[in-house]
Amino acid sequence: MTRRSLLKTLPLGAAAAAPSAVPTAAAPSKMKIRRIRYYRVASSRPIFNQSSHIVTVETDQGITGIGEGGSKDMIEQLAGLIIGEDPFRTEHLWQLMYRHYFYPPGREKVHGLGAIDLALWDIKGKALGVPVYQLLGGLTRNYVECYSTGYPNQGSLRETARACIEAGFRAFRTGAGSDAGDGVFRSRSQVDETFQRCKEIYEGVGDKGDWAIDYHTRFDFSDAVRLSELLEPLRPLFCEDLVRSENPEVYRTLRPMVKIPIAVGEQFGDRWDSNMLIENQLIDYTRVTLPNAGGITEYMKLAALCETHYVGLVPHFTGPVAEASCVHCIAASPGPAFMEMTGDGSQQYPHLPAVYDFRDGKMWPNERPGLGVEFDPSKADLILEVTEQSRPIPLFQRPDGSITNW
Repeated sequence: MTRRSLLKTLPLGAAAAAPSAVPTAAAPSKMKIRRIRYYRVASSRPIFNQSSHIVTVETDQGITGIGEGGSKDMIEQLAGLIIGEDPFRTEHLWQLMYRHYFYPPGREKVHGLGAIDLALWDIKGKALGVPVYQLLGGLTRNYVECYSTGYPNQGSLRETARACIEAGFRAFRTGAGSDAGDGVFRSRSQVDETFQRCKEIYEGVGDKGDWAIDYHTRFDFSDAVRLSELLEPLRPLFCEDLVRSENPEVYRTLRPMVKIPIAVGEQFGDRWDSNMLIENQLIDYTRVTLPNAGGITEYMKLAALCETHYVGLVPHFTGPVAEASCVHCIAASPGPAFMEMTGDGSQQYPHLPAVYDFRDGKMWPNERPGLGVEFDPSKADLILEVTEQSRPIPLFQRPDGSITNW
């Protein structure tokens, strides 16, 4: 029997007892990070703070983890911090990357940190021969319901929404407002136009489906309130990003003024960006996603915070590896949760021979080790390789070895 098959026959808690080099709770991993690479892929959005470029973390035992996101400069700095470290110490490495370089990290740095963190969890799952969701507590659901953004046009909004629900999606998602071709957004008139479009969508999804809408932070405050009042009888699953996101405190004023379910967080990063909204129950769903949150290490803390305050998870779609990672997080979280898919879910990624398992409008957990993702570097451009440790700013440790600030 192979080491992998032996591990699969054991309960998760017993896997450490297998006679192998697999790390155990009593014996720290002897594996070390030896090289981190960053690849540019053609399918990524052309903006550095929402990239879906590929990050690989290689170990001295031949296991490579796959992550996604970040910019070249951010990955270069973060990678230098963790060369030579044990990849199993995901929390320790997260703290090291998050707290180094003096300034509290901005969202672009957290995005890059998240890309590396995904790869570290991929390594851990591959080394233990189990999917990452097993390391997060195991499955709490059989599949993850999805909603579609940009479902292929079927001739009208009504028919498009109907087709989306018939394809198995939980909900059809639309955007609020549009321009007249001149690049000008007219907030007041767009309220009425959006309401008419949403009535058509509501008729299309019928009694068997739901619908949601993204305000895109475009509306002036008073117009966001008026639109929310108009939409209330149409029973949206959620309305997203009602106003600008820079000041979350604005929802203390907005929440009592509207009755529709509110989703916020697509533009946020770690839990400190949204903890006030969650703890005060000013939102019904968080849109924070991977790798934006800082990876799986941070996202599961956010999920626990949401469960504590009865807030659901509806992560924003980013890139395919991150979306595959979200399946592991959501599948291991017990609260209400839905995932976003673009179009009808039929997208193909030449650099990813295997990524996520999507069918019938749903994401399905699989048993592939790690994140279950395969990467073909011949279909991408290598633009960065880091093999040497670099820590230019001092960082202190407490007497027990845990990290504190410099």
